[in-house]
Amino acid sequence: MGAPFQPPLRSPGTDDTGFPEIPEALQLLRDQIDEVDHQFVHLLARRNELVASVADVKRQSGVPIRDPGREASLIKDRRSMGGDGGIRPEVIESLFRVILWASRDRQASLKAAIPQNIEPRTIAIIGGHGGMGRCLENLFSMLGHTVLIADVDTDASGVEVAGEADVVVVAVNIESTIDVIREIGPACRPESLLIDITSIKQAPVTAMLESSTCSVIGTHPLFGPSLHSLQGQRIVMTPGRIVGDLDWSSWLTDMFRACGLTLLESTPEDHDRAMAIVQVLTHYSTEVLGRTMQKLDVSVQETLRFTSPIYHMELLMTARHFAQSADLYASIQMSNPNRDMVMQQFRDAARELHEAVANDDRDAFRSLFSEVESFFGEFSQTALEQSSFLIDRLVERN
Repeated sequence: MGAPFQPPLRSPGTDDTGFPEIPEALQLLRDQIDEVDHQFVHLLARRNELVASVADVKRQSGVPIRDPGREASLIKDRRSMGGDGGIRPEVIESLFRVILWASRDRQASLKAAIPQNIEPRTIAIIGGHGGMGRCLENLFSMLGHTVLIADVDTDASGVEVAGEADVVVVAVNIESTIDVIREIGPACRPESLLIDITSIKQAPVTAMLESSTCSVIGTHPLFGPSLHSLQGQRIVMTPGRIVGDLDWSSWLTDMFRACGLTLLESTPEDHDRAMAIVQVLTHYSTEVLGRTMQKLDVSVQETLRFTSPIYHMELLMTARHFAQSADLYASIQMSNPNRDMVMQQFRDAARELHEAVANDDRDAFRSLFSEVESFFGEFSQTALEQSSFLIDRLVERN
């Protein structure tokens, strides 16, 4: 028969987990904090009820959801109150920016920005079973429109639904976009609107103009389909042609704004040049970083033991990148007409820095550093402030 069970020894003043026992005075204070926190949550619930009433008034009056002046005034007032109460103003600002975001999202869910006299349209989404296709289906359905879907697994073809629709959205992958446009473009009614959502704009807009006689607007949502909210997200519009009696550009602008999106108008050429930096350069540098770590056979977990906040952010974004679709990122980079120029400049910059570091040439390094610092100019201060905010939030989650 085995020896009787003996509970593990523990140090005096600790509980069964080895954690110090909680003094009675501390527990009493924690109970009081819990009570205050519960009151705070109840107050937030009351605020949420008021936001619903605000949404109703805005829906009736046509006042937009976001009021930057009101938000700036509110933040200034709450920061001042926090300072008077001994709370760091930046803590108060961080808290209320989250509350304001939730307020806008709540108002949008209650359709506060949907025009009262909106006329229901028939929207055809080609590729409607993809991620962005479903996102757009939800968007247009929420606004009261009828949505028709055509995809590889539907009985209805793209040509069929295009001929029935007031608005035709091409939401297929980049490689298929031009072919699909050429196929369905002739079926679009002259009084309808044809749009695409790809991350390049010159080739799709040209194809839409050549393949149809209807109004044409290129769009590019600067977000993915997995977002929790569309509030404040940006979408680019590159008008190609407006024909007929209906101002489709204003109509589409109203629809996007009603969902909380921020509109940016551009030409297809300017858009593609900007995306060469925003997407091609960013993705390329991230891929080089990830590939280098893989080739060095780095232990990610070991580096996390020594992580700084900056490295942690870089690592998160790199791992996030490679957790997504290789074909998507290949398409984004390979389809941009400015890709070769951007990647060559990246290699040239890497070579310059490599030579300075490899040769222990501190003067050359300082010179390069200074040139880049001058290039960013006043934006550097904004970058310091906003990145510090992100670093604080990241540290809090750890």
